[in-house]
Amino acid sequence: MIASMAVFAVEDAFIKAASVTLPVGQVLVIFGLGGALVFASLALYNREPLYSADVISRPMWIRVVFEIIGRLFYVLALSLIPLSAATVILQAAPLVVVAGAALVFGEKVGWRRWSAIFVGLAGVVIIIQPGTDSFSALSLLAVAGMIGFAGRDLASRAAPAKLSTAILGLYGFLPIMVAGGFYAAWQGVPFVMPDGVTSFYVLGAVLSGVIAYSCLMKAMRTGEVSAVTPFRYSRLLFGIALGIILFDEQLSLAMMVGSGLIVASGLFILLRGRQVRGTK
Repeated sequence: MIASMAVFAVEDAFIKAASVTLPVGQVLVIFGLGGALVFASLALYNREPLYSADVISRPMWIRVVFEIIGRLFYVLALSLIPLSAATVILQAAPLVVVAGAALVFGEKVGWRRWSAIFVGLAGVVIIIQPGTDSFSALSLLAVAGMIGFAGRDLASRAAPAKLSTAILGLYGFLPIMVAGGFYAAWQGVPFVMPDGVTSFYVLGAVLSGVIAYSCLMKAMRTGEVSAVTPFRYSRLLFGIALGIILFDEQLSLAMMVGSGLIVASGLFILLRGRQVRGTK
């Protein structure tokens, strides 16, 4: 899980660097196509069929929709706001997943965990700082991306268990390519030929995304969820570090306070969930 979060942060840095010279739609198309080709190749190598009835099941369609929402808005956020800010806001996704599990799947969430969820979401509000001179509407792009990724994770829980990591990866990256194509058509900005450095950034993003996704699926499918999930928050450290080192970003007091509330709330929810399960 830690390796996954570290490489996801590297992927974010590559995407942010590539979006300086390439239109966002083009970045998404190349990124989605590259990842889909890698996972399709892995599936064929393992002699897995690329298509089955499970692929078009209702949870998979829902997963695709949220994948598009999450990836499109998060990449837009990466291109327009600091990497560290986007990374911190993304850490609220597990809180939304817990709330969604209670509302959608009927999982029991007591008042303590609901309180922690609201505290964590308050941390997001502190980071965004609405109604102040520091507020930027662009930060809402990261919030929309976070909600999309949370919805994708919820849909993944309902996806057929027989689908392998390679197939989930294939149908996770294909929607990214589609989203990029639609956004490029809407934006009306022509694609450009990337130079050598930008091509390296895009290739790095694709390879990082594949490695990170594979590590994440391995951790979630083989490790105890309550044991490995807390290490998701290590992405915050990696993202902030890369933002400071590579993009000369600065941490504000609001960001530090907000990220502290998000992480503390998430860890409390996981700890409380383990205690509740232990008493049954």
